[in-house]
Amino acid sequence: MASSRIDLSAATWRKSSYSNTSGGNCLEVAVNAAGLVPVRDSTRPTGPVLVLTAAAWAPFVEAVRRGI
Repeated sequence: MASSRIDLSAATWRKSSYSNTSGGNCLEVAVNAAGLVPVRDSTRPTGPVLVLTAAAWAPFVEAVRRGI
């Protein structure tokens, strides 16, 4: 299976308002014109990135809020 890469070198990352800044649990998201929502751990900016579709973003956030 082929792996596709998304160029995030020019991405503007913003910290989630739900991140726990005092405990180090910081989540950042970047806006992507292709309808994707890249997500990363702000403490590991060169680490892996989870890329969700815009349609999957809201259910993902809701599941996290509910602790699922």
